[in-house]
Parts: sequence; structure tokens; C-alpha cells
Amino acid sequence: MFSSTNRRRFMQQAFHCSAVAAAVTAMRGVHLFAEETPAKVRLGIIGCGGIMTAHVKGLVSRNEAASIAWLCDVDPAQIERMDKSITREFQNAPPKRTARYEEVLGDKDVDAVIIATPHHWHAPIAIQAMQAGKDCYIEKPISHVYNEGPLIIAAARKYGRVVQQGSQMRNSPVTEKAEKLLREGIIGQVKVARAWTAETRTLVKPLPDSEPPRGVDYDRWLGPAPKRPFNKHRFHSTWRMFADYGNGEIGDDGIHDIDMATWGLGVTTLPEQITARGGRMMLDGHASEYPDSMNVSFEYPDGRLLIYENYPFTAYGMHGFDNGNVFYGTEGYMIFSRRGAFSVFLGPKGMPGPTEGKELRGQRGYAEHMAEFLHAVRHRTPTKAAAEVAHRSCALVHLGEIAFRTRGRLDFDPQTERFVDCDEANRLLGKDYRSPYGLNSIQS
Repeated sequence: MFSSTNRRRFMQQAFHCSAVAAAVTAMRGVHLFAEETPAKVRLGIIGCGGIMTAHVKGLVSRNEAASIAWLCDVDPAQIERMDKSITREFQNAPPKRTARYEEVLGDKDVDAVIIATPHHWHAPIAIQAMQAGKDCYIEKPISHVYNEGPLIIAAARKYGRVVQQGSQMRNSPVTEKAEKLLREGIIGQVKVARAWTAETRTLVKPLPDSEPPRGVDYDRWLGPAPKRPFNKHRFHSTWRMFADYGNGEIGDDGIHDIDMATWGLGVTTLPEQITARGGRMMLDGHASEYPDSMNVSFEYPDGRLLIYENYPFTAYGMHGFDNGNVFYGTEGYMIFSRRGAFSVFLGPKGMPGPTEGKELRGQRGYAEHMAEFLHAVRHRTPTKAAAEVAHRSCALVHLGEIAFRTRGRLDFDPQTERFVDCDEANRLLGKDYRSPYGLNSIQS
């Protein structure tokens, strides 16, 4: 386990070294940062599952800016599928293959990595990648437990690395238009943000344990998670239902809408009170360790409120969208969806205001988000979903889950990043890591 003493030492050294590291990064003469036309960003992909298909499509329009040097996955079948997609749509030269991410990090010609593993591997790989001088695009959420977020922030600062969380809506065309209106004050001061995930889910019945698929390095797939027999539900896709590897609905689809809620609300701190309720509404007998319905509220020090809800019973969604937000202001409200639409309603009678949702529908920002990351790698510029921003959103996932699993209502100190008078909750801010994986080997 990464002890509190080592964690404090790492954080202190990281913050002291961040300015020096940033200066060194800006001055060094790496091939990538020459003032002439920069070379392509050489990428290593770590985790070749479903989301990488969308990322490769996002890269297609940027093939002058990037090349894929490595494919890494513990399942060779996933590498094979991704290789075919890349050589068909993106580049002629096939990437190198490996089941060990350390080989990717050890390649000095790799500039950046895309980490698209299950959640429990995000922080261990990302921190080691930054130590190896690689910039990181980390799928959402960047952290599996709360305490990993500050460690990622500290590593990015210490080693002068670019970090981008896979919160693609931060760079979508509809977000850009909505942001302009919100910042101009069209609905006045935004006081409340409401986010939801309202999608029907299929009942997944428990299955007996079995042998892992041929060729899969299952011990490495488990990595920092506890040792368990192989179970099909704890593997591809449905691993999200189990706390050892994922964060349930709130940390899978919900994090997108929670991130947009923090964006619309404009918060730059963490909440001081969390209330969470959840249970089985539709899926009795579901194999998941998480509730199928959940309602969490986060109260901020200045009185603003963020609410997250997820329901499994509806195919029609809320306000016409299965995923979305409402931002309530002093002069009106805005309905916003990452499906590519927003509508504004003003005054006491809710008079219709600006609306967007035709030509932008379905544009979820994959290409634009990846383009921003590649530009940041080339030019050492900030990203919209940098580590600090990502942590403010991911923290809500973890704080909400902890409140649900403990008292239901908890007070939190944003300054100390600890719960007030609840040792049980504070223990859940971190976790143990199975040796030799995880954070055990990460030293400052």
C-alpha cells in the first residue's frame, strides 16, 4: 500500500519541483518541440477495448499530427482487432505489440500514451508514464479512488507533463456555444446544476467462475486489484459493475454528465456536504455490486448545489435526453445534453431563448478533444480537462460513492480533503494495492 508518509513526501516534492520541471520541459530540445514543423506525436495505446475505436476515429482527421507506435493489452484478441482498425483507417505501418505497458513506457521515442484500461489501472500506469517522461490522455475517470487524483496532479506538476481526461464534451462544438452564453450571463448567476443518466439497463445474472480466455494474462489484468478466480462478468465491458475495477454507473457514464455539471456551475473547489441514496429499482438479481438507481447531492461552500441522478427505468430520458444537465440561474435555465443540443428558457414564464440541436446533434467532441491533446503535447499548452479539472469532477464520483456506502450524509473539508468525524469514510478515500502492481513501486 502507498503509505501516508510516502504520499506526503511525494506530494511535497512534486509541488516543490513543478516549477523547475516545467521550465526544463519548455527549454529542452526534444525533436517534438522544434520551432519548425513538429514531428508527429508518437503515441502508445494502453488498453485496446471498445472506447479506443472512438479514439482512433478521432485521430483519423489528425493523422498528420500523430502516429501510433505501440498497442498494449493483456488480451491479444483486443490488440488484433485494434491493429486492423488502425492499419485500415489511420496508418499503413502496424504498431508494435505487447502485453506489458512497461515496454511502451521504456520506449524513448514514445511521446505520449492513451490509457484506456479499466479504472483500477488508470493511476498506476499514468503516474509511471509521467515519471518516464510521457504525456497522458487518461480515459475517465482518471482515478479509481479519491486519493489517486491528488497524486496524478502532483506527478503532472513535478514532471511537467500534459494530462487530458477523456471528457470529450469539454471540446465539443455544442459546449463551445453553450459556454459563451453561460459566461455572458444569459441565465444570470448559475446556482444549481442537475445531471442525470437515464438509460434502460439489461439484467445481468451472476455466472460461475471459469477459466480465462486463451492467451489472456489474467494476473496482469487484475493488477493492483485483489486476487480472484476468473469470471466472465468481471472481465470485458461488465467489469464496470464491480468495485475492484470500476465505479458503477456514476463513474462510467455518469462522470461525463457530472463533469459537465461542474463546468456549467463554474465551481473551482470541492463540496463540503454530500448526501447519497440508492438502491435496486428495476434490476433485482443483478450481478452488479452497485445500485441501479442513485441520487446524490453536493453542496458547495458558497451555497451552490450540484445534483446527480441515475435511473434504469426510462427509455425516453429526461427533457428528451438520456444523458444531460439542467443549469438553473437567477434569470432562467438551460437544458444541455452531450448528445449535442441545448435550449434556454428565460424569466418567470420560461420564455424560449437560444436553442442549438440540429447541425451539432451527435457531435460529442472526440476529434476536437484529441486534437487539443496533440496540440498540447506539441506546444506545451494547457488542456481543458487537465488533471486539476478532472479531479474536481472525479472527486464527486468517489465522494458520492463513499457517502452511499457509509452514513448517507457526510461533511467534507475541501482544504484537508478529509471527511469530518468519520473514520470509516476516510479509509475509503484510498485502497490497498496488490503487490507487485499498483502504487507500491511508485517512489518520488
